[in-house]
Amino acid sequence: MNIIVSEDCKNLGIFVAHTEVLGVNNSKGKLEEDMRKVEEMYSQEDPEKLKLNPIVRAYRDFYWKIGIDPTKVRPAGEALRRRINRSGKLPRINDIVDAGNIASSSTLVPIGIYDISKIVGEPSIVLSKGGEEFYAIGKDKPEILQKGIPIMVDKEKVMHIYPHRDSKITSVTDTTRDILIVGAGVPGVPQELVGNAVNIVVELVLKYLGGKQTHQVVFS
Repeated sequence: MNIIVSEDCKNLGIFVAHTEVLGVNNSKGKLEEDMRKVEEMYSQEDPEKLKLNPIVRAYRDFYWKIGIDPTKVRPAGEALRRRINRSGKLPRINDIVDAGNIASSSTLVPIGIYDISKIVGEPSIVLSKGGEEFYAIGKDKPEILQKGIPIMVDKEKVMHIYPHRDSKITSVTDTTRDILIVGAGVPGVPQELVGNAVNIVVELVLKYLGGKQTHQVVFS
């Protein structure tokens, strides 16, 4: 599967790393030991120092650029690390999603994982035209998007608001078998780090849940 990044989004410094794993046997609890290791590693981290991390700083700067206040809506990796500091725990959803949270909290790179069976055509990252419907996870009614918001879409719908919110329409569930894994890059974040974040997810999925990776991580 290819992901096309529009010129408008490239001009904002947006890039992604991505790959697919097919034939996954999703479950719950198999990544518990790995999650505890991450929790132990970051439970004593000072959140005031976290905001000075250059990767956190890069995502925060990008948020300001696209009109999001990162002190109110945290970048995904930062939010997970703050959650570990606050409660000592990462959320437990299912093993595919948990693999993404391990990778994101470890690298501070936002990770999106999508059920390929729910994607129509190939995704692209574009600026919203205004009026698109976005069905957020945990919400019953759609949000109507304003113009100029970076989004990932397929041929029918909005899959993701870049780089921090996924749609429930293409989200991973307990029965998901085939997954698209996407790492979200912004200016100031090394391409290698974004690729490594995706590879962490792949390694965890293959180790615990099986399946077959269709190709090495590529960048768009």
